[in-house]
Amino acid sequence: MEKFLRFGNIIVLVLILVLVFIALDHFNYLPSKIFNDSDFDIEFIKSENDTDDDGVDDYTDILNGAREFVEQEPKYKSAYYSDGYPDDGYYVCTDVIWYALQEAGYDFKTLIDEDIRNNKEDYDIDIQDTNIDFRRVRNIKVFLDKYTEKLTTDAKDVSAWQGGDIVVYEDHIGIVSDKRNGDGISYIIHHDGHHKYEEDGLTRKKIIGHYRFNLNMENDS
Repeated sequence: MEKFLRFGNIIVLVLILVLVFIALDHFNYLPSKIFNDSDFDIEFIKSENDTDDDGVDDYTDILNGAREFVEQEPKYKSAYYSDGYPDDGYYVCTDVIWYALQEAGYDFKTLIDEDIRNNKEDYDIDIQDTNIDFRRVRNIKVFLDKYTEKLTTDAKDVSAWQGGDIVVYEDHIGIVSDKRNGDGISYIIHHDGHHKYEEDGLTRKKIIGHYRFNLNMENDS
């Protein structure tokens, strides 16, 4: 009987360890080798624009801005703010986007607010709310579809992805990292309150949009 109990305890311990391993793997807390563009002979495409005149191209600024945002280890909470921008240290996934674009010299809130004001029918909005519209994934996707460079949603087409791109899911959004996994698939910089801020998680959800912020406001299609 004692041997049986010891054996049972071992089985339970093994099962616990397996579950812990699965959880750590799911949330990308297990160490893994990180690759970059040069490991796959991929050349980083720099933007022709330097909107904030800081000597750094827009795509690099967006990438650096996203990384700067998550390095602050923001807390997660979905809330409404009277002036639009969170002021209590809590953020959601969409806040990575306006912050990263702000670091490149873009006032993303104003861009979306003005486009909704002039083209409300494109956004399927009854009443405009400038305090929250720019923080909604669906509105951001409409804007990106209209005015930025649309790229493949196939993550396995690794050469088509680069740091500073924007990736959109049905209920989530993030900035593409310049780090890659062993298959060349890009990491993602994001904020969902559950996973690591920068991780090998690009394909965790179905990708419905992939954009490069080559802004063309004359392209209202």
